[in-house]
Amino acid sequence: MYRRSFIKKSSISGLALGILPGTMIIQETEAYSVSELMGKADIELYGRGINLRKEAHDAFLEMKKAAAADGIDIEVVSSFRSFDRQQAIFERKYEKYTEEGMQPLEAIDKIIEYSTIPGTSRHHWGTDIDLIDGNKKTSGDVLVPGKFESGGPFEDFKTWMDANSEKFHFYLVYTDDPRRKGFKYEPWHYSYAPISIPMLTAFRGKNILQLLEQEEFLGVEHFTTGFVKTYITDNILDINPDLL
Repeated sequence: MYRRSFIKKSSISGLALGILPGTMIIQETEAYSVSELMGKADIELYGRGINLRKEAHDAFLEMKKAAAADGIDIEVVSSFRSFDRQQAIFERKYEKYTEEGMQPLEAIDKIIEYSTIPGTSRHHWGTDIDLIDGNKKTSGDVLVPGKFESGGPFEDFKTWMDANSEKFHFYLVYTDDPRRKGFKYEPWHYSYAPISIPMLTAFRGKNILQLLEQEEFLGVEHFTTGFVKTYITDNILDINPDLL
């Protein structure tokens, strides 16, 4: 077991923003703290280079073993990310886009095509993971949708995951459903449903607008009530319905 420690920042919760009816609840919702939900708390992370909660870690190893028997080497690209790590990603992109001439809101809209606002990432929970096939070598950024399509280096990986990942309770988060809004299609991003479903339920019961208003990172001053509400609806909640 490898444990990571992170600095806790003060934050409060307020009125719930409304809880939509879920389609699959695997375990009873636990009392997850705001700090835990926002990636600011100490949590136990298991597995060198895996960094998931214990139950998710164990399920991942079972899935990895099954895939190996079929010639697929499931490799972790990214898993747990703290608030500070997500902030660094967000601010790096914000600086890049604004320096290129984008207006702040335009830059933020560009960022949230693939990257989350700090404090709202599913990667804060120790349940979500970005995966590829380590047997296939490719140049450049590996997390590109085209590399998971027909003829791409990770085509076999995607075919295997489509057929098998849910047997281990890992579900694709941002699907290619053309009706889905929010984050773009991510054929590499999977979530361990037995834990992530109750964590999302707990998170959507918080006043996310109020929580973000207390943070200090580049671009946050441009967030409006309307923007945050749309972000919640489109980016946080418009996901694979099996994860609601």
